[in-house]
Amino acid sequence: MPVGRENDVMDLATMAWFGPLVGGLVGLQIGSFINLLVWRLPQMMQHQWQREFDLVNQQAQAKVPAAFNLATPASHCTHCHTPLRVRDLVPVLSFVWLKGRCAHCHAKVSWRYPLVETVVALVWAFCAWHSGISVTALAWAMFATVLIALALIDADTMLLPDSLTLPLMWAGMLCASLGWIDLSLEQSVWGAALGYGVLWSVQSVFGWITGKQGMGEGDFKLLAALGAWLGWMSLPGLVLLASVSGVVFAVYERVRGHLKAGEPLPFGPHLVLGAGLFKVSFPLNLLGT
Repeated sequence: MPVGRENDVMDLATMAWFGPLVGGLVGLQIGSFINLLVWRLPQMMQHQWQREFDLVNQQAQAKVPAAFNLATPASHCTHCHTPLRVRDLVPVLSFVWLKGRCAHCHAKVSWRYPLVETVVALVWAFCAWHSGISVTALAWAMFATVLIALALIDADTMLLPDSLTLPLMWAGMLCASLGWIDLSLEQSVWGAALGYGVLWSVQSVFGWITGKQGMGEGDFKLLAALGAWLGWMSLPGLVLLASVSGVVFAVYERVRGHLKAGEPLPFGPHLVLGAGLFKVSFPLNLLGT
């Protein structure tokens, strides 16, 4: 083989793994941040609601942290509250060499932390492999990452924060308008409108018949965001798959005795799962396949 052609082949091989490698490394760091976001954002919301309640009712301010956000206080062990060192914060590796325990009090650390970091890293690596190092890869990687965060927050707290669902919806329409995703702006806008409208209509009819609330407005906004990214044509299949998933999970939990009759379940994780199953490829739908 001529030297020039051999070098070209080597360059192509290097490019083939360079993008996923960079994407995976970035994804590891993003995954670590997602663990922080999932833990702190619901608490930040609760603190804000408490302050607003106290203000409206002219009560003394409840004792909540003076500064509690995504930057303050510094990362710390949730058991002994000791600030974590840099070497305690290396994604996945810190968990491995500390054997899943806090370096200070030796309390067990949940397996979910390295699992989330690994999943997010794989998502970013896949996006870079599929679309190269491009704005399209970045757009879909961020879309998938936010969905993972929303699914975890909803599973933990039954909350779907507007601070995530609404920017995700607007980002979908923006990416469609700029041609960063394989979806027209018209399809994106209709996807958002119908996504919200479908679940709002179902909830309205359910509430009128039963006098109960079947789902929260966060679910409407999440489906609107999914519609903005996947288009209105994805909604029937997505909602069907999410509903089936929700029913199967509810039956499973009832059999295990972990769910009582009439007890609510978070629907957000099933909408996220439905979005992935609808594409029958990677769990968070990369258009263009």
